[in-house]
Amino acid sequence: MAIGQRLAYIVMRAELEGVVCSGAMRGKQHTYALLDERAPNARPLPREEALAELTKRYFTSHGPALVQDFAWWSGLTVADAKAGIEMSKAHLKGDSLGDKTYWSAPSATAARLPDPTIHLLPNYDEYLIAYRDHTASLDARTRTGSPDLYDVLSRHMIVLNGEVIGGWRNVLNKNEVDVETRLLAPLSEAQRVALAAAAQRYDRFVGLPVTVRPESNER
Repeated sequence: MAIGQRLAYIVMRAELEGVVCSGAMRGKQHTYALLDERAPNARPLPREEALAELTKRYFTSHGPALVQDFAWWSGLTVADAKAGIEMSKAHLKGDSLGDKTYWSAPSATAARLPDPTIHLLPNYDEYLIAYRDHTASLDARTRTGSPDLYDVLSRHMIVLNGEVIGGWRNVLNKNEVDVETRLLAPLSEAQRVALAAAAQRYDRFVGLPVTVRPESNER
């Protein structure tokens, strides 16, 4: 084991053993906390009951989703994911589309947002990383092999009406933050207004003025 990686492996093992977990932010610094202090009322469950509960919670919060999505997100085998669905069917509904079945909570309804709505999401946001099949979350231009696609998807995500349409990165300056965008296609005027609104929300989050700056080679 490399000396420089020793602490990372020790902390990783402590997380896997349920000793520590992510703690509160300390300024810009990430911290760890004892799991028993962070979740003092956690109740140990037998494996099958825990599997059923995890399945119900995933599809309630992330549905509609595929069994392969759940296996990807949880690290379970597909067999265990299917078993979890069988044990949780009383709390879930399945909708078939072609040869695929999407599971969700029976009461789940699609959110109605203004059109257009843009969100600036981090590259590891649950909206994308929680699914193996990203077809429904990608704008058609990301599925046709745009030459800029790899560069765009290696950044944080710009999401328009639920679909990824570009990437962004933040450049921290002393008294402000620049949001540099890389789009797969030009935005309409209404969409640019929605992007400015998203930047204002980010402004409030970081506590500094935010300016959106298209990159010089943005198309």
